[in-house]
Amino acid sequence: MLLPGFSDPVLASQSIFRSVMEAMARPGRISDIGVELTPPAPLGIAAAALALTLLDFETPVWLDPALAAAEVDRWLAFHTGAPRAADPATAAFAFIAEPATMPAFDAFGLGSVEYPDGSTTLVLEVDTLTKGETFALSGPGIKSSHKLAAAPLPADFPERMAANRARFPRGLDLVLTCGRRLAALPRSVHLSRSHRHDVELA
Repeated sequence: MLLPGFSDPVLASQSIFRSVMEAMARPGRISDIGVELTPPAPLGIAAAALALTLLDFETPVWLDPALAAAEVDRWLAFHTGAPRAADPATAAFAFIAEPATMPAFDAFGLGSVEYPDGSTTLVLEVDTLTKGETFALSGPGIKSSHKLAAAPLPADFPERMAANRARFPRGLDLVLTCGRRLAALPRSVHLSRSHRHDVELA
């Protein structure tokens, strides 16, 4: 028996889409989605809401091994019709439940100078958005600077983000999700390590 999707798909999708656009416009700011949803584990609520909102039959999706081995694949296929991408480089979206061991960024689609929007958007499910390594963010949408803590992430995450920023306008956009919360890291953001290890919810 497949778990249900949104109870009101139109209103829920509109709400989630606004949340994603706001998150992209304000990098690193944490927001709480306003919909009820019970996705199959290990897919989190915010990640599942993004999938139901952004995926359709024309958006290939790549799942990391933890998600591909679960009921998530069948649930997404039923509710969105999105085709599975065997190669992460061909995916419009990639959902990752174990970001610490995720592939290198250049394994995904980075877009082209002519079509930068042809890149992959990564949705990383983390255990926390308030503890762990703290990062200093700056760039468009950020007044002066902002701090975001998240874990687990790849050990070389700041280096990956620096290389990603250097590719602009090509590159990956990221959304970090944790349960019902999410924060976006668009390709335009500058990210570096901070010495502070705990931050307040933004």
